[in-house]
Amino acid sequence: MNYSIIRYILCRVLEFQAMFLALPCVVALIYREKEGWAYLLVLASCLLLGGLGKLKKPRSTVFYAREGFVVVSLSWILLSITGALPLFLSGEFASYTDALFETISGLTTTGASILADVEALSKCNLFWRSFTHWIGGMGVLVLILAILPLAGGYNMHLMRAESPGPTVGKLVPRVRHTARILYEMYIFLTVIQIILLLLTGMSLFEAMTLSFGTAGTGGFGVLNSSIGSYPMVSQAVITVFMILFGVNFNVYYLIRARKPKQAFRHEEMRYYLGIILVAVLLITVNIHGSFQSLFEAFHHAAFQVASIITTTGYSTADFNLWPQFSKAILVILMFIGACAGSTGGGIKVSRVMIMLKMVKNELSHLIHPKRVRQVTFENHVVNKEILRSISVFFIAYAIIFGVSALLISLDNLDFTTNFTAVAATLNNIGPGLNEVGPASNFAVYSQPAKFVLMFDMLAGRLELFPLLLLFTPYTWKRS
Repeated sequence: MNYSIIRYILCRVLEFQAMFLALPCVVALIYREKEGWAYLLVLASCLLLGGLGKLKKPRSTVFYAREGFVVVSLSWILLSITGALPLFLSGEFASYTDALFETISGLTTTGASILADVEALSKCNLFWRSFTHWIGGMGVLVLILAILPLAGGYNMHLMRAESPGPTVGKLVPRVRHTARILYEMYIFLTVIQIILLLLTGMSLFEAMTLSFGTAGTGGFGVLNSSIGSYPMVSQAVITVFMILFGVNFNVYYLIRARKPKQAFRHEEMRYYLGIILVAVLLITVNIHGSFQSLFEAFHHAAFQVASIITTTGYSTADFNLWPQFSKAILVILMFIGACAGSTGGGIKVSRVMIMLKMVKNELSHLIHPKRVRQVTFENHVVNKEILRSISVFFIAYAIIFGVSALLISLDNLDFTTNFTAVAATLNNIGPGLNEVGPASNFAVYSQPAKFVLMFDMLAGRLELFPLLLLFTPYTWKRS
């Protein structure tokens, strides 16, 4: 284990955290809010600690997969701990645990909140909550790779550890250039959404915060009604961009590289859009009696399906009151999630489709034992290593889900609440059903249960294994 390079990168992360914290300081200055001093204090502390930690240069800049997984996990924990400090110091959160829950929920783009009255927060705290979504959407280590050269060719281990999906590859030969391309596309889409929301009549503050939440597929709003109070045209813009940010960014790279035919032949994207279309039509038919017109039912169904499958978590209506059939579809979408290589959470469409193809092959093998059939995806044969990793992912996912549901059940809430609370946090969605529905929050849980759910949010965002590796003794052995 190369501890010196881990220390060095974590110090870099602290410096970037200071840069992030400068923005809510500006917001506090604009709105003349005293809460801004908390951000300034934490900003200065991050700069000081980061600078001191970098005084001793790393003995070696070489690191491998083990160091990559460890540094990514520790970076997210460090960002969460420091990011929660200004929320707590501002006095607007009852405890540091609540501030930490809110920050982890923001950075992991979950959007689960413990706040009953969001509108009571200062503007700088509202901005920071939403901005953490944007930071976590593409990943802070990807941003560092885009700006700073780290450890030569070994930095692909960082990108693989932080990026969502079964596999991560380079768009171009150099990893640093790949990271820059990803962030260029991410920023471009965010800016376009801000402009469109401004054209619908939103204020700049609202347009920015809601775009940060959409881009990171997070879901923190600035109103207690989430998105429900905004006009339908604003909701429609957010619907479209939630779907866009749930697409694999490789598709946008192909479009940018003037290869539209390859982009639109992307198999995962076609499955993703197909699932959305079927779910919207089924829910529209099921809920149309609850709305004044079929169009209104379609509008709310489309928004909620886009919000849940991309794990954004915004809401325009209390879907906890919808028929059981519609709620069942939404729960299924919670598990499926968005595309690999997007900012969305969940299991990912690619994993689900590959697993279904594996089941199909196994059924075929039972009938024709001597026939050799291979699993293909995106016009390529899926190698055994990826099939093995997907199978192990599902096993680990099921174990974490079951243990988490068991532990939070000690709070004695109903089964639906506990089940969907774990589903909403492990899949980085936000709202669940019943006590944690879109009109409620996670304040009903005790502090121990909140720590379980915080672990689930981090594990879900980091695709389980980077966080789990922190608990294995072999990880920390010196090589």
